Amino acid sequence: MVAFGKRLKETQIQEWQGYYINYKLMKKKVKNYVQQIEVSEQSREYVLKDFSRILDKQIEKIVLFLLEQQGELASRLFILGQEHDVLVQQQDGSKLSELQQSYRDVGRQLLQLLFFVEMNAIGVRKILKKFDKRCGYEFTNYYVKSRANHPYSQLRQIFKHVGVSAVVGTISRNLADLEDNKGNYTSIYDHPGLPLQDPIIGSINQAVDRLTNSTDFLHYLGKHALILPEELPTPSEDHAANERYHLMSLLLNLANAFLYMVNTYIIVPTADDYSMSLGAAATLCGAVIGSMAVAQVFSSVYFSAWSNKSYMKPLLFSSIVLLVGNTLYALAYDFNSIYLLLVGRLFCGLGSARAVSRRYITDCVPLHLRMKASAGFVSASALGMACGPAVACLLQTNFKFLKITFNQDTLPGWIMALAWFIYLLCMWTTFREPPMEEIEDGLLPQSNSGKIENGFVQKGITQPLLLSEEETKQDEDEDQDCDNSEESAEEIQKPVTSIVSAYKLLTPSVKVQLLIYFMLKYAMEILLAESSVVTTYYFIWSTSNVAVFLACLGLTVLPVNIIVGSYLSNIFEERQVLLASEILVCMGIVLSFHVVIPYSVPQYVCSALITFVAAEVLEGVNLNLLSRAMSSRLSKGTYNGGLLSTEAGTLARVFADSTITLAGYWGMSRLLNVTLLPSLFICIFSIIATCFTYNSMY
Repeated sequence: MVAFGKRLKETQIQEWQGYYINYKLMKKKVKNYVQQIEVSEQSREYVLKDFSRILDKQIEKIVLFLLEQQGELASRLFILGQEHDVLVQQQDGSKLSELQQSYRDVGRQLLQLLFFVEMNAIGVRKILKKFDKRCGYEFTNYYVKSRANHPYSQLRQIFKHVGVSAVVGTISRNLADLEDNKGNYTSIYDHPGLPLQDPIIGSINQAVDRLTNSTDFLHYLGKHALILPEELPTPSEDHAANERYHLMSLLLNLANAFLYMVNTYIIVPTADDYSMSLGAAATLCGAVIGSMAVAQVFSSVYFSAWSNKSYMKPLLFSSIVLLVGNTLYALAYDFNSIYLLLVGRLFCGLGSARAVSRRYITDCVPLHLRMKASAGFVSASALGMACGPAVACLLQTNFKFLKITFNQDTLPGWIMALAWFIYLLCMWTTFREPPMEEIEDGLLPQSNSGKIENGFVQKGITQPLLLSEEETKQDEDEDQDCDNSEESAEEIQKPVTSIVSAYKLLTPSVKVQLLIYFMLKYAMEILLAESSVVTTYYFIWSTSNVAVFLACLGLTVLPVNIIVGSYLSNIFEERQVLLASEILVCMGIVLSFHVVIPYSVPQYVCSALITFVAAEVLEGVNLNLLSRAMSSRLSKGTYNGGLLSTEAGTLARVFADSTITLAGYWGMSRLLNVTLLPSLFICIFSIIATCFTYNSMY
C-alpha cells in the first residue's frame, strides 16, 4: 500500500490528548464504587446512574470534538472545491496533481480522526468490561441498551457516521474527477459499483466498517470461515499481503474448498449400497463416511503447521493424496475389499487442506479483499456440499472397461480422482508461491506500542489510552481473580504454540460456543450420513431419490444465510438467534423420532428440513460470535481459531459416524431412534450451557 505520508504535528497530537476518554479517572471511579459497596452497601441504582452520568460526559466530550474536527475538514474541502473549479478551467496538470494530493491529505486526517474514535471505543469497551467484573453488575447490558436507540444518544452520534460519509463522498468524488486529469468524466453517482482505486479511500472505508461492525450478507458469510481479523492490522502487514496476493492462487484455494466438500458428500447416497456389495452391513456406511473425518482430525493440524512454511507444497500434497484415496475407493469394488474402501477414504481425509486455504486468505489476501475471499470460501464449501449428492444422482450407470467396473458405487471415486488430477495440473502450472521470508515474517506481527507506519495509529495518539508498566501491572493484579483470560499487550502479538495454550485462552462463553458447534455438526452428520439407510429401510427410496433430497438440503445453505445475514441479524441480537436456533434444532430432532405411529415421508422430510436449516442458521450465528469472542492471538499461527473450530466439527462427525456404525448392532428397526438419542442429549445440554453463559455472549 502507498505510504500515507505526513503525520499529525506534535502540537496537534498534544491538543487531541485532552479529548480522549480519561481511562485513569474511570478506573479510579470503579475502584471507589467497589470500596463503597463493600463498606456501606451502596445501592445498585445509585452506582449505575452515577457511573452512567460520568461515562456520558466522557463520550459527549469525544463526540463534540469529533464534530469540531469534521467541521474543520469540511472547511478545508470547501476551499479545495473552489480551487478545483478554478484549476479545471485552466487545465494546469501540475497544479491539479497538487490539488489531488491535498484531497489525499484531508483523507489522511479523516483516517486519523477515525482511529481516534476507534481508540476511544476500545477504551469504553475496556471500562464497561472492568465495571462488570469488579462491581458484579451487568452494566454493559444496561448502558448499551438504554443508549443504543435513544434519539439523543451520543453513542448513536459516534456510530452513525453521517458526517464521515459526507466527507468521504466529497473526497471520493473529487479524486475521481481529478483521476488522470484528462477526459475521465466517470461519475461515482452514475456508477456506484465502480471500484475506487485510491488506497486512502479503501483505508477510510475499512476503518468505518470496523467501527460500525455491520452485519451485511458479505460480512456474515465471511465470518462463517472463522478467519479471525486482527483488531488493528498495520499497513505494513497489509502491504505485505498486497505483495503476496495472486488472484489465480486465491481461486485455486477456493476450488480446493469446493472439491473437498464435493468429495465428502458425493459418496453419501451410495455408501450403504457399496458396503453391502462388499459383503458388509449397510450401517457400515457410517464407518465409510466417518473414516474421512477421522483422518481429517490429524491432517488439519499438520496442514496448518505446514502452511507456516509454504502454501503450494501442502496443496500439491493434498491433491496427490486425494487422487490416490479416490482411486483406492473406486478399485475396492473390483478387489472386493472393504478394507481397501476404508483405506481409500482415510487417504481422502488425510488430504484435507482447508486449514491451508483459511491461512492463505488470512496472510496473503489484502485487507480490502479479505472479507470477500472469506465469503467466497464459505460459498464454495456450501456449493460443494450441494453438488456432491447432485453429481452422485447423475452417475446411475453400470459398465466395464479394461476389466474395471464403473457403476453408481465406483464412479464417485473415479470422477473425483479425475477432478483432483486436473486440479493438480492447474496447481502446478498456475499457483504462485508467496516469498518464504514474507510468510514467516507474517506470523509475528510487529508491536503496535510505538508508531505504526504510514500514519495509521501513532504513539502520541494512543498514549492517553495506554498505561505505564506499573499501572498495567497493578491493573492486571486487580483483575487476576476475575478474568484469567486477559492478555498483556506484549503477549497479544504472539500466536499460540500449542493446543493446550490455545485452550487456556478460551473463555467459558467461547467453550460453550465450541460445544454448540460440536452439537450442530453431530446432528447434521447423523441426518446426512444415515439418510440413505433410513430412507431405504422406511420408504424404499432409490439412490437417485436420496441424492436429490440431499442436494435440495444443501441448496438451502446460501438462501438461509442471506435471510439471516441481511435481515434477522439486524433485527435481533445474535445471541437471541443462537438460542432460538438451538431450540429449533432440538425440535427437529424430537420430530425425527419414530414413536408409535408409522413413519412417513412428510414426517421425515419436515423434521430433516427443520433440523438442517436451524443447524445452518446456528452455525452461522455461532461462528459469527466466535469470530469476535476469540482471543486475537488465535488469529495467526498453527493453532488458530479456524483450526479449533475445524477440530470441534470434525470430532463431532467422527462420533456421529461411529454412532451410526455401532447402532447397526441393534438392528435396522432401532437404528433411527438409537442414533437420535445422543443428538437430543447433546442438544439439550448445549441449550442449558447457553442459558448459563447467555449474558456473556456479545
